[in-house]
Amino acid sequence: MIKMGIEGIFQKKGVKRIIIFGLIVLILYSMRSMINLILLTFIFAFLMDRLVEFTFKRVPINRRVLVLFMYTLIVGLLTFGLVKYLPIITLEISELIKRITAFYTQPHENVIINYIETIISNKQISAYLDNGLSFLVKSFTDISKTSIQVLIALILSLFFLLEKPRLKEFTAKFKNSKIAPFYYEIEFFGRKFTRTFGKVIEAQFIIAIINCVLSVIALIIMGFPQIFGLAIMIFFLGLIPVAGAIISMIPLCLIAYTIGGFIKVLYVVIAIAIIHAVEAYILNPKLMSSKTDLPVFYTFIVLIFSQNFFGVWGLIIGIPVFVFLLDVLEVTNKETPKPVV
Repeated sequence: MIKMGIEGIFQKKGVKRIIIFGLIVLILYSMRSMINLILLTFIFAFLMDRLVEFTFKRVPINRRVLVLFMYTLIVGLLTFGLVKYLPIITLEISELIKRITAFYTQPHENVIINYIETIISNKQISAYLDNGLSFLVKSFTDISKTSIQVLIALILSLFFLLEKPRLKEFTAKFKNSKIAPFYYEIEFFGRKFTRTFGKVIEAQFIIAIINCVLSVIALIIMGFPQIFGLAIMIFFLGLIPVAGAIISMIPLCLIAYTIGGFIKVLYVVIAIAIIHAVEAYILNPKLMSSKTDLPVFYTFIVLIFSQNFFGVWGLIIGIPVFVFLLDVLEVTNKETPKPVV
């Protein structure tokens, strides 16, 4: 009787789903050394698939030709950008780090500046800045490893998109196999993951690009130095929901103070406030679903925990993963509107 009771528990759909989800997490944890490649491949494949589908609806040409053209164009632009601008960007990021370090090391008589320094040093913000700056420095100094990971991810995502119909057909064969129960749960989690994680990442990328462009225009008007380096920093921080805009203000205000005093800091605060308002009241409602409209408290809690557990990747994927878990737990039944591309 006890044995039958235990078997009955394990045959329940909810219990099987939890066990399989635990196995997936365990497998991903065992592959944590490859997590960069896995995430980059998924992000490239999802974003490029969205871009190809968007273009295919408006330019009805052969899908494979369109995929090859898109990848050739993007790889060509990346190669051109790396060859022409990488030395400039690396130099400018180094100059930015030196400028911010010099600001911290030199004594300040201003009470407000000293108070701000104390807040930055004592709060979680300093950890975000340290992680973000170290990530940028490591990425650009260890460019060979980063380039190889990006290249492999691009190749894998290219083959995925070229063979997408065939992959669907082949994968569907598992429905009638001996691991069919496992397949159906993987399919369930895969659909949820794509609908939430993928679309939130897509929206974050679009918002980060728009924020970066608007911020760079404002910084050029205000006469900031090292624009390329600042653009890279703003883009990566823009991938962090809500907190990114706040964190980006700190180095920008420090640089503004060194080049123009408090009046320049005021201009930066006003510019960032306007851009943040555009993000909060125009971009977010159009691009993000109601699922991702989390209270600011929840957002910061998720970012703090994900940053501590996963480092820089946690800041970028923390909110999408949390939204995915909410969807799996059916915390909300509202459907996710399609992002405007």
